[in-house]
Amino acid sequence: MDGVEANTRTIEASVVTDFSDRMSYGGYLDLPTLLSAQRPISRPEHHDELLFIIQHQTTELWLKLVLHELETARDLLRADELAPALKCIARVKHIQKTLTEQWSVLATLTPTEYAQFRGVLGNASGFQSYQYRAVEFVLGNKNAKMMQVFESDAAASAILRHALESPSLYDEFLRLLDRAGYPIPAEILERDVTQAWTFSPELVPVFASIYADTSEHWAAYETCEELVDLEDNFQLWRFRHLKTVERIIGSKTGTGGSSGASFLRRALDLTFFPELYAVRTEIPG
Repeated sequence: MDGVEANTRTIEASVVTDFSDRMSYGGYLDLPTLLSAQRPISRPEHHDELLFIIQHQTTELWLKLVLHELETARDLLRADELAPALKCIARVKHIQKTLTEQWSVLATLTPTEYAQFRGVLGNASGFQSYQYRAVEFVLGNKNAKMMQVFESDAAASAILRHALESPSLYDEFLRLLDRAGYPIPAEILERDVTQAWTFSPELVPVFASIYADTSEHWAAYETCEELVDLEDNFQLWRFRHLKTVERIIGSKTGTGGSSGASFLRRALDLTFFPELYAVRTEIPG
């Protein structure tokens, strides 16, 4: 038997090979559109610009799914459908792990390599990612001033406006707890949801009672821990972003006009669910 043929897998007779009038893999995924969306603009084209584009495009695809899952989880909490909401959150946690690990690919870009095409980016910056901003809004880190960055993009503005004016995932969890009989203060339930969440010490005793008897309050306890996982993962992503930026451009200003690494470092002080961390101080032991 010929050596080449021996190392070749025979196509089974049942495998479909004629796609002249059938849906194909590439057709379903619209691969011609997807794979033509990477258009380096450096001239002559720099080898590493493709890496830079794909890194950010794949991030945006994952952010699209994160937003989809978080919005669904929020809607399910509103409907008291806790179990499927937690399934959505579990999926987001896996996506977050992928997003964080993805920074290691971009970190292979050296300062010298990036400097050779950075200039063609103009003022384009990840700071302008409306999907990232929408995810932060859904998690409660709202900032109406950010809307001005997207005024020239009607579609992005509409998505962000909806996220800004809707209750956050945390708001809906607290409302679910209220309906379940937990003593959530009325002023929290009636708060202006367009404002960023700020620490509410009145909630700490509520969570302390949940953590004091986890078997009695298992559903609430499990959800609290899932939310802490979300925040931990988000902070790990932020930190990895910061260290990748420091590795590649040091302390240079960002292409979008931010201070760069120092701006990203300040983001590490932002929190989504501060009471879920504060309650740990109150747990005996």
